[in-house]
Amino acid sequence: MTSLDKPTDRELGVDADTETADSKAVTEAALFEAFGGVRGMVETVAPGLLFVTIFTINKDLRMSAIAAVAVSLALVVVRLVMRDTVKHAFSGVFGVAFGVAFAMMTGNAKDFYLPGMLYTLGLSLAYMVTTLCGVPLIGLILGPVFKENLSWRTRNPGRKKAYAKASWAWGLILLAKCAILFPLYWWADTTQFGWVLVALKIPPFLLAVWLTWVFLAKAPAPIDVFAEMEAAEEAEAARKAEAEAAGLGEPQTAERKGGARHRREA
Repeated sequence: MTSLDKPTDRELGVDADTETADSKAVTEAALFEAFGGVRGMVETVAPGLLFVTIFTINKDLRMSAIAAVAVSLALVVVRLVMRDTVKHAFSGVFGVAFGVAFAMMTGNAKDFYLPGMLYTLGLSLAYMVTTLCGVPLIGLILGPVFKENLSWRTRNPGRKKAYAKASWAWGLILLAKCAILFPLYWWADTTQFGWVLVALKIPPFLLAVWLTWVFLAKAPAPIDVFAEMEAAEEAEAARKAEAEAAGLGEPQTAERKGGARHRREA
């Protein structure tokens, strides 16, 4: 290859920049799908925001609870009408339902938030424990989204390292959130606690998603195991087709040889 045939450093830089941009775009799309994007955040915040708003105005636990459940169900209906995935909306409905049940049983409006706080604490521990066990939870969540399943565990160590970093980020951020909320649960009144909790819904989530994007954008590309399986199936089908063609060809060859021998004898 002559010097004229070799790509220039500038050309190589453009290719590298394009590949990096593609990797970041794929990662961003996968995170958007996994965590619900803007609509998912709205579905997460809206019920609690409506609950604390109504309770701040009239201190009516029953009306606040009914409004929170109603808006959760309305968000599910919107998803169904638009024929969109309902997993994020349904998770919101279950969370609100548990919160309403706790609050109505105890008669304390502050208990509306308790199930969500316990879930956040449990999720924080799950992120950290699974990472210590070598199976970071964020990899289990995002693996199917990236079509890599669990291939990152044994075949893509760089990607496993990125998932471990992201899981630590999620675990520590959620743990810090719990460290703020649980003392307030005991010390603050219901209205103050509700507004603080609503304010802490989105920022920690966005920080964790952003760090996940940073770690994965710099990681090796995912191994598309679905494409590998499809390629293997196609190769197996081609092999069987060749074998069947060869099997059908052998008797014909024998017949032609036998016919030629009979003609020579005649």
